[in-house]
Amino acid sequence: MNHCEDNNIDPKMIPRTEEEIESIIKRLKRIEGQVRGVQKMVEDNRYCVDVLIQISAINAALNKVGFNLLERHTKHCVSKALREGNGEESIQELMHVIKQFSK
Repeated sequence: MNHCEDNNIDPKMIPRTEEEIESIIKRLKRIEGQVRGVQKMVEDNRYCVDVLIQISAINAALNKVGFNLLERHTKHCVSKALREGNGEESIQELMHVIKQFSK
């Protein structure tokens, strides 16, 4: 499916490539597997510190995905808005999402 032709896409957005989508999904599935591993650790009554270390690794992996999306959004969508004269709104939106993401 060509995402550029999808009528449900926000006009502010530059659609991700198939490669970008595949990469994000691959990372998220890996994280999903890590979460399942932590669930199994809890079921097996594993040592708390070991569980906490795995949770920390999951948080780091999610943050990496999030920062990659933030970077892409800035380089593509915000850049597009600036070129089209809609930069102020896009920058405000970016700052809002950065504040949410950094909580």
